[in-house]
Amino acid sequence: MKIFILCMFTCSTVFSSVLHMSISASPSRINPIISTDSIGSQISRWVFNGLISYDKNAKIKMELAKSYKFLDDTTLEFELRDDVLWSDGKPFTAKDVLFTYETIISPKIFTPYAASFTHIKSVKIINDYKVVIKYKYPYFQALNIWMMEILPMHILQNEKDLMTSKFNQSPIGTGPYTLEKFSISSDIVIQSNPKYFVHKPNIDKMIFHFLPDRSAQFLMLKSKKLDVGSLSPLQFERQIDDDFKKNFNIYEDIAHVYSYVGMNLKNKKFKDKRVREALSYAINRQELVDILYFGHGRVCNGPFLPGTGAYNKDVKAPKQDINRAKKLLKELGYDDKNPFEFTLTTNTGSSGAYAAQILQYQLKKAGIIMHLRVMEWQAFLNTVVKPRKFEAVLMAWSLGLKANAYSIWHSESSKKGGFNYIGYKNEKVDFLIKKAEKIIDQDKFDAIYRDMYKEITDDIPYLFLVIPNSITVVNKKIKPVSPSIIGVMHNLIDWVKNP
Repeated sequence: MKIFILCMFTCSTVFSSVLHMSISASPSRINPIISTDSIGSQISRWVFNGLISYDKNAKIKMELAKSYKFLDDTTLEFELRDDVLWSDGKPFTAKDVLFTYETIISPKIFTPYAASFTHIKSVKIINDYKVVIKYKYPYFQALNIWMMEILPMHILQNEKDLMTSKFNQSPIGTGPYTLEKFSISSDIVIQSNPKYFVHKPNIDKMIFHFLPDRSAQFLMLKSKKLDVGSLSPLQFERQIDDDFKKNFNIYEDIAHVYSYVGMNLKNKKFKDKRVREALSYAINRQELVDILYFGHGRVCNGPFLPGTGAYNKDVKAPKQDINRAKKLLKELGYDDKNPFEFTLTTNTGSSGAYAAQILQYQLKKAGIIMHLRVMEWQAFLNTVVKPRKFEAVLMAWSLGLKANAYSIWHSESSKKGGFNYIGYKNEKVDFLIKKAEKIIDQDKFDAIYRDMYKEITDDIPYLFLVIPNSITVVNKKIKPVSPSIIGVMHNLIDWVKNP
């Protein structure tokens, strides 16, 4: 269920029992309920567990839960495993589940994940290994929200301020790995957990090397110091040779992410839809696919994942039309002597800066002046995005297998801690989101989301740009590796690297 803002994750190895990973930005916290960047959330998944998760085929599988059943349309019962220990040796129980729920909905905690738990009426402990969750009404995400990782009550019950707690940099979890070393702008090390309830991972240690320079990451991969990594389309097409292909298996599939330009809708520059429409007609999305991704991607035409029921295939992305863009701007009083100007901010360590330069060139053809501002990721996130101090931002958004529009498209999510950074508000979209939340029939739910898809794209709150392909490489010495809709690392605890 978790959603993430930017994807910048690669990994590698030197020794048979060590994976040497690389990260291009530092996570701010290793705490699943308040981590809002992709790297922090990814590392949290190795340290903590949810009650359930997805298997290789994106079907529900048990984690901390032993089983579940719906007693009726609004009542969910979990039987919990009785053989799980926190990494400090204390037993996991139903009290931890209740504590996590109460923490997430606490007014002292600023987390975008709280919205999914507001539909719960009560969480009741039946015994140490059974909980019953009562919902206010039938809720389409009733089961999936329990993919949220569980926190340890015995560590945090007396914590005065979780947002600034030392726990966020030295967490105790139930997951296959424990955090050994954490520093901002430095390496992060996680060690295999001998108490892990499935089995101790075969890989003893993973080291996340802090390498903001993507070229340095690629050089490490080419020098065979990496076991797993991602290739850019340019690297795939122009910079690898037969020797590289002899050492690595290559897997390519549609990425669960799209890039976009988000406009601050509370800024007077973007309030008139004609401005946003002009910007949309001024850009050439296919050119971005061709230049940035060498064709390894597709034009993004809206907010939900292609191939899912929520995707509306009838909605088409606008084709570039410079004359139409100029006409719209002229209606608003903009021309060569009084051009429309704005600043686009993005982060280093990704393809964002290159995409921004292409956009700048494209927009100039319509007489639009776009200034660029490129920042380090944490500075970008903490001083620009979270406080909403921007005119426009170029970012990426992860797409879930089960669409949930609330976190970025409902007006309530524009409050502090929410992901609706641009201040989007549409009463019809708000209504459709709330209506869909109570629909458990998948076909009816999908129909509502397809209507919502069109309503959002008609509003042009974002300039939806590209859905890239994901190109992952894995050292052929690692077994067993199998591609999956949820990524190749789904069975990492079983991986072995042969000499």
